[in-house]
Amino acid sequence: MTLLAQHPEVKIIRVQLRQNVVLTQLTPRQWNELESLLEIIDYPKGEALEHQGDHSMEQYFIIEGILKRVVSNSQGKEMILRFAAESEIDTSYAAWRLKTPIPYSIRAVTKVRAAKLSMEQWVHFIENHDSIKNEFEFEIMKLMSEVMGHTITLHLLDAPGRVQRFMRKHPALAERLPKKELASYLNLSPETLSRLKRSGKI
Repeated sequence: MTLLAQHPEVKIIRVQLRQNVVLTQLTPRQWNELESLLEIIDYPKGEALEHQGDHSMEQYFIIEGILKRVVSNSQGKEMILRFAAESEIDTSYAAWRLKTPIPYSIRAVTKVRAAKLSMEQWVHFIENHDSIKNEFEFEIMKLMSEVMGHTITLHLLDAPGRVQRFMRKHPALAERLPKKELASYLNLSPETLSRLKRSGKI
């Protein structure tokens, strides 16, 4: 891992981070304060950034690639809760606030480059900047709503309806996700997803 200020690609990474949904409104002074805390890390496909049950938590700003949140039971069965890509975040903020273990894992679907800092550092930063805290907590509410909507979709919509909803809400991601990952998210087999496409139902 490398601090942002020391990274050989610092100029382009700064531009990319400025496009992040939570960081777009930072003033130069706020940016200088945050930049000194950010580490830049490249994760290979399949790497776990956070493990379900962990108490050590961090805040992630996605620069390149796609992450997923995954929850699993004791038998190893998994459910994907959401995907996140460039300019988005992933976080264990709610668990940190509640002082509970993180209830899901965060993994790299593709190769991922992210900026991160500890949750303690991030919370200290936003507590000193109300506008950023408000923007961040609004984004957290949107993420929670997204996960809730996805869970409801799995129960109420048939297979074509689930796929169509995802294509409508996340058209860019639909083209980039491996078929196996998308099928798993929609609680389908890859074969069923392919059959729906061939039959013209999606």
